[in-house]
Amino acid sequence: MITYKSINQINASLDEREKYLKEIENEIERPSVFLQTCNRVEVYEGDGDVPNEVARHLFRVVSGLESALIGERAVQGQVKEAYINARNKFKLPAPLHKLFEYALLVGKKVRTDTEISHGAVSHSLAAIEIVESERCDLLNSRITLIGVNKLTQDILLFLKNKGSHNVTLANRSVDNAERLAKKFGCVARSLDEEPDFLKNTDILISATSAPGLIVKASDIDPDQPLLAIDLAFPRDIDPNIAKFANVKLFNLTDVERRVQKNIKIRETEVSKAEAIIEEEIAELQETLARRIAHLQKEQ
Repeated sequence: MITYKSINQINASLDEREKYLKEIENEIERPSVFLQTCNRVEVYEGDGDVPNEVARHLFRVVSGLESALIGERAVQGQVKEAYINARNKFKLPAPLHKLFEYALLVGKKVRTDTEISHGAVSHSLAAIEIVESERCDLLNSRITLIGVNKLTQDILLFLKNKGSHNVTLANRSVDNAERLAKKFGCVARSLDEEPDFLKNTDILISATSAPGLIVKASDIDPDQPLLAIDLAFPRDIDPNIAKFANVKLFNLTDVERRVQKNIKIRETEVSKAEAIIEEEIAELQETLARRIAHLQKEQ
């Protein structure tokens, strides 16, 4: 039987999710799909029957119905990446393959046939909203982004449109940073230069996939005014910097809580998405039943 375990923003705090991630990410040696997003750590494994509740949960996840920002699009790509990584690492059982193949189709169908993602707020837009609400001078502020990915690219585009001209993009691989920095007319730096560029930063936004802290409390001048936004899971920025009188720190939970106040998803669109999910669960079960019947006939 296919099973799953989910540690997510509903049943665990950010601290608890980080702890669970450290416990499990190096222990998965059996055929399974390991899904890690900003909000959740999940493991799908097993063989044989796919219970409706397992399919329903995964279909809701890939459709954005279980996200902190309902309808967000990034989770579709994250589920696809988790499935491809598992397929490359293990010989997955056929029912697990079929479950994830259907899930990716469901996510696409929900976003095509409903408006669940229309106007949905991403984490990058959430960070931007916070910067604006803090009344920062985007034209003249010294802004540092850490990480090269879709999140930071979206933020760089916003900053460019706002006329920000003092922007630094830092990354472990400076070559990757230089390619993106050239596109947006900002400066690329290596993380090895962190002490230098952090002391010249007014606004810090970090969003990497690093397993541990990128910015430690000892890296920050406690007397330096700083707005810091940590979009990473696990966290990039030491939460202890929030104790500094001149530092204002927002972590992933803060960002999502703030944005949820402004998100209104019409109930009709959620209902449409849920109806599609139930239809696809029935179709998945029919497909699996036909497969079992075919195998039995061959025997």
